[in-house]
Amino acid sequence: MARRYDTNDATDRTTGLREAASAVRRGELVVLPTDTVYGIGADAFSSEAVHDLLEAKGRGRNMPTPVLIGSPNTLHGLVTDFSELAWELVDAFWPGALTLVAKHQPSLQWDLGDTRGTVAVRMPLHPVAIELLTEVGPMAVSSANLTGHPSPETCDAAQEMLGDSVSVYLDGGPTPGNVPSSIVDVTREVPLLLRAGAISAEELRKVVPDLEVAN
Repeated sequence: MARRYDTNDATDRTTGLREAASAVRRGELVVLPTDTVYGIGADAFSSEAVHDLLEAKGRGRNMPTPVLIGSPNTLHGLVTDFSELAWELVDAFWPGALTLVAKHQPSLQWDLGDTRGTVAVRMPLHPVAIELLTEVGPMAVSSANLTGHPSPETCDAAQEMLGDSVSVYLDGGPTPGNVPSSIVDVTREVPLLLRAGAISAEELRKVVPDLEVAN
């Protein structure tokens, strides 16, 4: 039976974050608010938990799960060949709605789907998400919806779709909006905007003037 906690209530928030952290460590799924939409998350280093996440969403391995982190410093252990331009994007837009696709460390023992040696990573601008990520470390997090359905802006919408496939729901109230993060590929010499989202190409070009945009 799924448990749900109101993170706008101080007592419920403390209990909910503790229960969510315990669930993640047990390899279970949690739903958490972010600065874009609600996400469904699991321990990024548990291949079984990530498999369960994809199954709960009805999503294939061909759409690998992004990873959320609680601090830019965590990048040092996750990615390699991270350019100065990539770090400048981190400095300018994290925490926030920018996802960076980078080469992951070859030594990492994880299975996020068919990633071809890369990872899509982001630090969200949401206190509940950051607190949980700081406690448990990197999490595989995707929008908390069934594939093909709208991304949820409320915990109710997420729970209606995902039900008891999730152990703990953290209800932070409506999210600021349903615009997804922008995605930039920084594995190339010139960064490439793969998806225009909450951060426009114009804003990104203030940091990376030569930014290319995918067709």
